[in-house]
Amino acid sequence: MEKLIAGTTVTVNEEGYLTNFAQWNEAVGEALAAEANVVLTPRHWQVINYLQLQHKSNLPLSIRQIGKSNVVDIKEFYQLFPNGPLKISTKIAGIPKPASCL
Repeated sequence: MEKLIAGTTVTVNEEGYLTNFAQWNEAVGEALAAEANVVLTPRHWQVINYLQLQHKSNLPLSIRQIGKSNVVDIKEFYQLFPNGPLKISTKIAGIPKPASCL
């Protein structure tokens, strides 16, 4: 289905995740963050950039793997993206929901 986000028409699945990463840009990320009640700081962007790099490298994402990444520890990850950090951060990053998320 299509959704207008930050003036851009994007294709999303039933959970609101972008289905085409090429449609993502920072304005879309900011709008998705606002929907999730997350105010993005430079630290958030570091994590988002890391998640996107992992996605582009076809590496699976999990909380445990992110906690071992030297980018963010698990405690800070939960502080940055409360109420489901992996689900929320990947949605904001414009990448598919990880298989490890229910």
